Amino acid sequence: MSRTRSTTIIAVVRGGVAAMAGDGQVTQGDVVMKHTARKIRRLYHNRVLVGFAGAAADGITLLDRLEAQLEQNGGQLRKAAVELAKDWRTDKYLRRLEAEVVAATPDELLVVSGNGDVIQPDESVIAIGSGGPYAHAAAQALLRHTAMDAKAIARAALEIAASICIYTNDHLTLESIPE
Repeated sequence: MSRTRSTTIIAVVRGGVAAMAGDGQVTQGDVVMKHTARKIRRLYHNRVLVGFAGAAADGITLLDRLEAQLEQNGGQLRKAAVELAKDWRTDKYLRRLEAEVVAATPDELLVVSGNGDVIQPDESVIAIGSGGPYAHAAAQALLRHTAMDAKAIARAALEIAASICIYTNDHLTLESIPE
């Protein structure tokens, strides 16, 4: 079976706004299987943006688990992410999931992985997925050298990644909190 590649997700926090953008491409081998996948959603009463990269069913499972943790922990993103990472690392079923999760609020930006990692970046940007390094580099440059807002940076960075990475397209989903 050929490896499925998909997704570039970027999250940016600036000026009290968290913005997250994701592309819509899902690729299997040398074939684009879908152009308009939606890999970003809002959780916990629209206060948390989340996105995933990796296997779709695995990513959705993890987002559902994160949502449950947010509910149990009163919307505390860091606590919910740590609990998700612990479950992911120790649960026999969850350990086999192949995805990464990024979560953002206007105050926090986190990446959660199956290795038990909960990482808050030094800068106000994080990107995951096939085109993540391209989007991340573009967003860092835009943060440092422009006055663009979080939404504009997320959009521009993903558009730049789409122009470079063959596993990223320009069918974007863009969300922000607050809107």
